[in-house]
Amino acid sequence: MAIVSVSLSDKLLDEIDNLKDEMGFSGRSEVIRASARMIIADNREKKGLKGEINSILILIHNQKDEDKVTEIKHDFEDIISTQIHSHLRENKCLEVFMLDGDAQRMNHLSNMFQTCRKMDYVKLIVV
Repeated sequence: MAIVSVSLSDKLLDEIDNLKDEMGFSGRSEVIRASARMIIADNREKKGLKGEINSILILIHNQKDEDKVTEIKHDFEDIISTQIHSHLRENKCLEVFMLDGDAQRMNHLSNMFQTCRKMDYVKLIVV
């Protein structure tokens, strides 16, 4: 098995340790392997989407990163039918997008938010 070095913030490391203890993982490596398997399975599922579909995209981000959300969403107005924006505690924002259209465009939109490094949470739900 390959050994990989990863830089993590203290907050993320604390959360990994808490998960390890709460869920009974044998160590941090097991938590990270399980997380990697989950994101790979989620990505595989999204890549398998085809045709015209409906979905919901949920984002949570810092209020100061609103400009990044706006920048990304403007390139996908063809599939965004509704957007709801709500302010949460601790300067966080919740975005809910109702999407209608090409599945691959929705996958691309979700990936743009997932990889921009500004989102705390991104989840695409196909209905």
